[in-house]
Amino acid sequence: MERAAPQFAAALAAGEKLVLDGGLASELEGRGFDLADPLWSARVLLEAPAAIAAVHRDYFRAGARVATTASYQASLPGLARRGLGEEEALGVVRGSVRLADRARRGHRAEHPDAPPLFVAGSVGPYGAFLADGSEYRGNYALSRDEYLDFHRPRAAALLEAGADVLACETIPNGDEARALADLIAELGAQAWISVTLRDRAHLSDGTPLRELAVELAGRPGVLALGVNCVPPGLADEALGVLAALDASRRMPLVVYPNAGEGYDAGRKAWTGAAHDAGLLASRAAGWAAQGARLMGGCCRTTPADIAALSRAVRWMDT
Repeated sequence: MERAAPQFAAALAAGEKLVLDGGLASELEGRGFDLADPLWSARVLLEAPAAIAAVHRDYFRAGARVATTASYQASLPGLARRGLGEEEALGVVRGSVRLADRARRGHRAEHPDAPPLFVAGSVGPYGAFLADGSEYRGNYALSRDEYLDFHRPRAAALLEAGADVLACETIPNGDEARALADLIAELGAQAWISVTLRDRAHLSDGTPLRELAVELAGRPGVLALGVNCVPPGLADEALGVLAALDASRRMPLVVYPNAGEGYDAGRKAWTGAAHDAGLLASRAAGWAAQGARLMGGCCRTTPADIAALSRAVRWMDT
């Protein structure tokens, strides 16, 4: 297993801009997989893992430098609900890292001069386990210890399997974000935390974004903070809120919006018109100017979007 965790932190510290991948689940749906299931993309981990490796490989070919594992919805309680025992479930989580690493090694074999590539272990929110769209509302309340008990086994398994960094993503709840920061420190991990939003200045549960950013600044292992799976325009506005923080409270920002479509949690389907592949690339310079160092796409974005974004980032660096 190739490990590049120190290089990831060093790249951010040096101000390097790293292109993330795009939507995994929606890309699998586009390739014919039915994800109308409480496990969402984790269903494919169980049934057709090679398809996940193929999507990772296509994102690397498009210019992504980070592959995010298919473990977003692969929590131990969720897998137990499918009938898996604890060790089986942990094996599924570890397997998600091996699939991303397989794609990384395959890409490096084709392109030995490529820059360092990274594997981010996806840690989705408790709301994803509920499988009712709660990751866009954050209307649940657990104690700190309950959040830690829910997230710890999966996060630890991702790190044990060789993930370079944790992607604590689509977090809608301020208390959950704080608990994840505690877990990152406990595990000695490196991670980014990205949240969903009610509006430009508040997480989905109403927590002020600025307040959370101030609390997380300087927390051990929290390398970047930002937003994901919100419409691009809202992501732009939220980055403005974070960029306006005092320099002592700022950290590298992460941004990977969805394609701007609506989501029907009941039907587990996205609605709206198709977007242009330049959707992300057209915003890259503005994001970078506000301090974004990790840039990519979320649901309904594709390898074509990431290819255009990668070209835009390379142009900025020339």
